[in-house]
Amino acid sequence: MRGSVEKAWIRFGIVALLALTALPALALRANLPDFTGLVKENSPAVVNISTTQKASPESAGLPGLEMLPQLPPDHPLRDFLDRFRGGPGSPPEGLDAQSLGSGFIISPDGYILTNYHVVRDADEIVVRLSDRREFTAEIIGFDERSDLALIKIDAADLPVVRFGQSAELEVGEWVLAIGSPFGFEHSATVGIVSAKGRSLPRENYVPFIQTDVAINPGNSGGPLFNLDGEVVGINSQIYSRTGGFMGLSFAIPIELALDVVDQLKTTGRVARGWLGVLIQDVTRDLAESFGMSKPTGALVAQVMPGSPAEKAGIRVGDIIVAYDGQDIDTSAMLPPLVGRSKIGKTVRVKVVRDGKPRLLQVKLAELPEEADEAMLPGPVPQRQEGSANRVLGITVAMLTEEHKQELGIEEDGVLVTQVGSGPGRDAGLLRGDVITAINQKPVRTPAELRDALENLPAGKSVPLLVVRDGGPRFLALRIPKK
Repeated sequence: MRGSVEKAWIRFGIVALLALTALPALALRANLPDFTGLVKENSPAVVNISTTQKASPESAGLPGLEMLPQLPPDHPLRDFLDRFRGGPGSPPEGLDAQSLGSGFIISPDGYILTNYHVVRDADEIVVRLSDRREFTAEIIGFDERSDLALIKIDAADLPVVRFGQSAELEVGEWVLAIGSPFGFEHSATVGIVSAKGRSLPRENYVPFIQTDVAINPGNSGGPLFNLDGEVVGINSQIYSRTGGFMGLSFAIPIELALDVVDQLKTTGRVARGWLGVLIQDVTRDLAESFGMSKPTGALVAQVMPGSPAEKAGIRVGDIIVAYDGQDIDTSAMLPPLVGRSKIGKTVRVKVVRDGKPRLLQVKLAELPEEADEAMLPGPVPQRQEGSANRVLGITVAMLTEEHKQELGIEEDGVLVTQVGSGPGRDAGLLRGDVITAINQKPVRTPAELRDALENLPAGKSVPLLVVRDGGPRFLALRIPKK
């Protein structure tokens, strides 16, 4: 009898322990959002986009086949090679290139928003709805800088999405994507907002929303929803070393996209405000070199000739800390703000110059088409003899007209031909750099460089302006104490 009671208590204890173990999981599940209603409500407005780009007969062949000899008719490889040469049995119109993407309907009469790279160079665009209907779409307009395209299908009474405010998103907030990864239509994936206002290389005018939502090829152009079922972004890019999802995806804020849509509908093109400066981030060392207590703002490395910035009095070395009443914490914040500003508007720009704040009035112009084209790196001149600068640990030479042509620059300065150990290397100087100014003073010859270094304070960072890969940038130079 006693043994039976003990066994009963043991069984009771095991059951109780299992129940207690399950409680945290049940509580966690109870706190998770339910996405089923969101997906059912919004899936009909999400579309699959497939494109076809017809190739010419010449492009269907393999490179170099024209160099191969003609084979006898009975040769086993004759038929294979003829197909790629365009001979008997070859495809008459070449090989067509195809791609897949996503999009979403923004108006009942058939306007659809997607990424430009989804429909770029397409000869045919086919839109497939959730009810399996297919339509051929036409491109209404596109904006390559923001990677957005507006297309339209001939249909009516279509389901549409609702728009939210990406500015109201909080880091850590749940978001959901619907799209066609790898062609699997209307796939839903969820995650959280990882960061806001991300700047990506060659994407100056888009403050991306970073998420950990699983995004893969085919998701491009699809919507990103908040928990209220509102579109807050357009899934556009991923960071990957494999080509697949690795936990970093980026979406275009919906406010920016709708501004692009409005301009494409009304004028067929997108116009942006232009300040006319080349900027870089302010590091801790650069902040010290410019007499700032903390790193903040956008450091002006170049002012374009004839630009609104030049006319307003903005100078190289100024640090823009506020634009039109909004603080500029990092350089990535400035281009989207300027780009969305109305052309012809006069804005207040607050800069720090010589350690003191200044308020300037800038009348914005329209961004020229070629204004933000990336400059290709110029060739590094062949190493040559020069004068050694023992203070910096580098060797420099006069910058000749031939050097300027090879480097693709117009500025005067001193060419760095060799970098050894010392303050120059510590500051980040590289062979082929052109030093144009130290501590805001121009440098045109090795002698001027030597004179400028003699008056620098030891143990304190000073700004060093160089031209590298065709563009200017500031480095923080610190001369060690003896």
